Amino acid sequence: MKVAIAGATGFVGSRLVERLQAEGHQIVAFSRSRERAEQLFPRTVFSNVEVVPYTPTTPGAWQQAVAGCDGVVNLAGEAIADGRWTESRKQEILSSRQLSTQNIVAAINQANPKPTVLVNASAVGYYGTSETATFDETSAAGKDFLAQVCQTWEAEAQKVKDSGTRLVIVRTGIVLGMGGALAKMLPPFKLFAGGPIGSGRQWFSWIHREDLVSLILQALTQTNMQGVYNGTAPNPVRMAEFCHVLGEVLNRPSWLPVPDFALEALLGDGAKVVLEGQQVLPKHTLADGLQYQYPTVKQALSEILAAG
Repeated sequence: MKVAIAGATGFVGSRLVERLQAEGHQIVAFSRSRERAEQLFPRTVFSNVEVVPYTPTTPGAWQQAVAGCDGVVNLAGEAIADGRWTESRKQEILSSRQLSTQNIVAAINQANPKPTVLVNASAVGYYGTSETATFDETSAAGKDFLAQVCQTWEAEAQKVKDSGTRLVIVRTGIVLGMGGALAKMLPPFKLFAGGPIGSGRQWFSWIHREDLVSLILQALTQTNMQGVYNGTAPNPVRMAEFCHVLGEVLNRPSWLPVPDFALEALLGDGAKVVLEGQQVLPKHTLADGLQYQYPTVKQALSEILAAG
């Protein structure tokens, strides 16, 4: 296949490029920084990768590179948990997803020949937060800020169906790998100061990065896949259990809780992502046959920390 990837240098996108390259596919890697992309994907190793600089929120010549691609993967979007949620930051979080998806869809609609599939990221924030409810792909949307962002994001992606392109939306949970959210949680544990965040009762819906990439690859190649898939592992855990397992794998204690006010001081409204959470099950994902390499958090953390 020839696959275009928006957000190719990100935590998930970079691993997706590696696996597509290993399988012999051609990759068009959209990146805001050509220098960063060429450092990550040197031509001596990544001979199948064409780097295309772009500004995801602005239409431009980069859109022409979509023509002739078999599939497009859109992972673009500003990080949610970096910094406080000021009004301007919230607008960046929303517009980075809405406008980048608008431009990807426009590129697909204008392309000749057109890609046959768009795999578009979304997030489990779509469902809102709850300590008691269980959500799957058929559950209704929540009403908070992140739920509204996800609804707007997905609505833009839905417009690609007007061109006959198959659409798969992947609502991701917390992606675990050596980097991302886990990198921010490790330092206190390594200093013997780790413990549950907030009450510890909030749900933590997670997925190993390798399993998420496998789901995206499956969505690209299996023509029967369409609609919404939860990019989460089949065994979500409460935050207290996650932190207990993390301490166990690191051979460190996990008893010193991180109080709500400490996170709120650091992240503002963004603290809701980890202080509230939601229990999300990947029913559609399992039904379509994804074979998880890391279905439990113990398996996932053991592999990541051994490899890291």
